[in-house]
Amino acid sequence: QVQLVESGGGLVQPGGSLRLSCAASGIRFSVYAMGWYRQAPGKQRELVASIISGNSINYADPVKGRFAISRDNAKNTVYLQMNSLKPEDTAVYYCKASRQLSNVEYVYWGQGTQVTVSS
Repeated sequence: QVQLVESGGGLVQPGGSLRLSCAASGIRFSVYAMGWYRQAPGKQRELVASIISGNSINYADPVKGRFAISRDNAKNTVYLQMNSLKPEDTAVYYCKASRQLSNVEYVYWGQGTQVTVSS
């Protein structure tokens, strides 16, 4: 059974920092592309950052220079370090694992963790 469990969300003041973690089980973690997405109330889910098995990294423009994604394949965990947080970063943050094998795409999502940036 595949599980992705996010943690590290919470309430933080503008300008503050949070570190999200996503622990995966039930998959061969190292061959999966991992991503962080977020969904604010009334908005569509959007990509925040992604990291593939070869450590190629991609960031959405609004978070470039403030957020950093990393992975530890030995711990089956992906992280999102969020600095200089802004109120517009408030959202539920989701972890996603994906891979394509023999023309079949395997996609798994975590349950999400709330991040609220407010004074």
